[in-house]
Amino acid sequence: MRAIVITEFGGSEVLRATDYEDPRPGPGEIVIDLIASGVNYRDTYERTGAYPKDLPYVPGLEGAGRVSAVGEGVTGTAIGDVVVSADIQGSYAERAVVRADRAVPVGDADPEQAAAVFLQGLTAHYLSHSTYAIKPGDIALVHAAAGGVGLLLTQMIKLRGGRVIGTVSTEEKEKLARDAGADEVVRYDNFAEEVRHLTGGVHVVYDGVGKTTFDDSMSVLRPRGMLALYGASSGPVPPVDPQRLNAAGSLFLTRPTLVHYTATREELTLRAQDLFGWIAAGDLSVHIGGRYPLAEARRAHDDLESRRTTGKLLLIP
Repeated sequence: MRAIVITEFGGSEVLRATDYEDPRPGPGEIVIDLIASGVNYRDTYERTGAYPKDLPYVPGLEGAGRVSAVGEGVTGTAIGDVVVSADIQGSYAERAVVRADRAVPVGDADPEQAAAVFLQGLTAHYLSHSTYAIKPGDIALVHAAAGGVGLLLTQMIKLRGGRVIGTVSTEEKEKLARDAGADEVVRYDNFAEEVRHLTGGVHVVYDGVGKTTFDDSMSVLRPRGMLALYGASSGPVPPVDPQRLNAAGSLFLTRPTLVHYTATREELTLRAQDLFGWIAAGDLSVHIGGRYPLAEARRAHDDLESRRTTGKLLLIP
């Protein structure tokens, strides 16, 4: 099969398409022939070595495809089923292995749409429903509101009766954020001043940007507000003195990650059912910002890291 293989850490130039051994399922595993694979910021962290991995490896952890082989002990999943997962062992490929209990049937959903929504949709779900469960009237600041997570998170906050202030970098992205339901949209420059002008402080900040937004994000929270730092696209946040949380109003700071919010099969499927149910009902719109042939994974990473993109990027094997 063809796959993107990384043999050294570095820039996007280390993403090289090559022939690679076909995967075989072990006990409890399945092989899927991928229809579409998601591109995520986590992939860039692993590529650079910021998130260490053993070399060589095939990047990617999200995708949708048709089951082509089933390992020993697998029940409830059969050859020919179309499934989606955010726990794939190397999704930048034509085929990949995944644990059967971490794959979810797509049902009537379009496989490309399922691949585009799954990881980021699960992330938006746990952030808005569990990390800080939005209540009617709550005000949330959503950074990168026109990004893959941001667009989905904005819609989910609105479904729960919250108010959204989104940050974006361009007029095009502002339109996307407003179309997703953002009540107010501001630019990153002086966003803290604008948010304070619009509100008496927000209940929660959902921050996937990190280093460049962290201090100002903390400054716009009302007493006992929460900063949910779920990513660091601008770089890691320096160490924080917990006394700052006290001084700023007994704030809460959390660094959540998806694996801890889909720890059981039941939790994974419940969140997935919500996603696909909202899509089927027309309550959740999925924006695919770009489709790239598998061999052009480097271009997809370049576009993602340059912040030229909106919505979700997909690789099509």
